Amino acid sequence: MSKTSRDSKRGRTRRNPPVDSKTLDEVFNALAHPARRQILVVLYVRGGEMTAGEINDRFRHSWPTTTRHLGVLKEAGLVKVDGRGRNRFYSLERRDLEATTDWLSAWASRGAAGPKGRAEWADLSYATMRNAIPPEEPS
Repeated sequence: MSKTSRDSKRGRTRRNPPVDSKTLDEVFNALAHPARRQILVVLYVRGGEMTAGEINDRFRHSWPTTTRHLGVLKEAGLVKVDGRGRNRFYSLERRDLEATTDWLSAWASRGAAGPKGRAEWADLSYATMRNAIPPEEPS
């Protein structure tokens, strides 16, 4: 996902919309459990789409546990569900994961030294950043 895109009419660069705090919370919560991370890996390796039963067969936990994990992944926007007949097909949904990855990358690229000025803070794609008070520029 590109962090910026070119506005051809004006020759200006515009940023992707910021990721909101709720999305970050949901994605991090979903990724916090090893079973949910494994579900995402299995979906990816198996072509990106599986039925709920196929997913459940790959794990040793009960059906209610599997459905709870799938519900958390769905709520976080990491999978989508398509009902076809009696089956529910789960597939990977990358948009919120990519937005979270961009947010992490923006922070990671700043390094351990911390922000060097207000301009770097403006580049961070995080909706609540506008509520933070950036540090004073060095004199």
